[in-house]
Amino acid sequence: MEAMVKHNLFTGYNIEESDPVSVSHLQFADDTLLLGVKSWANVRALRVVLVLFETMSGLKVNFNKSMLVGVNIPDSWLSEVASALCCKVGKIPFLYLGLPIGGDSGRMILWEPVLARLKNRLFGWEIRFLSFGGLLVLLKSVLTSILVYALSFFKAP
Repeated sequence: MEAMVKHNLFTGYNIEESDPVSVSHLQFADDTLLLGVKSWANVRALRVVLVLFETMSGLKVNFNKSMLVGVNIPDSWLSEVASALCCKVGKIPFLYLGLPIGGDSGRMILWEPVLARLKNRLFGWEIRFLSFGGLLVLLKSVLTSILVYALSFFKAP
C-alpha cells in the first residue's frame, strides 16, 4: 500500500485541510482497514494490491469477511465496486478491532456491541465454581479492560 501511494497509484484519505496527512491503511495483527477516495483508479489499485499480497505471501484474503463501506457515496457505485472486489457492502457504524466506527459516541446504540461483549463474557463464565474473591478479580481484570479499551477511544454517553 505504501508503494502504491508513493507512486500515486492509490489515493488515501486526507485528514486536515491546512496541513494534510494522507491515510491509506491501518493494520493490527490480521485486521486491515483500507481508506481511499472514490475513484475507479483506487479500485483497480486495490485489486492489484490484494492479488499481489496473495501471490507473494501465499495467504488468501477472506472476501467473505471483507466489506466495502462508503461515506456520502451512492449505493449503486458501492455495489459495483463490491462486485468488482468480490466483497459485500457494509453500513456505518461497523466494527473494527471490536469498536464501532463511524457513529455518534453520545448515542446509546453505538455502545450496544460493547455491552454485548460484556454480557457474553459474563454469561460464559461458570460463576458457581468461583469464590467471591476469584469472581471480583475476574470482573476487575477482564470486564474493566473491555470498558477501558472502549472508553480510550470514545466519550461515554
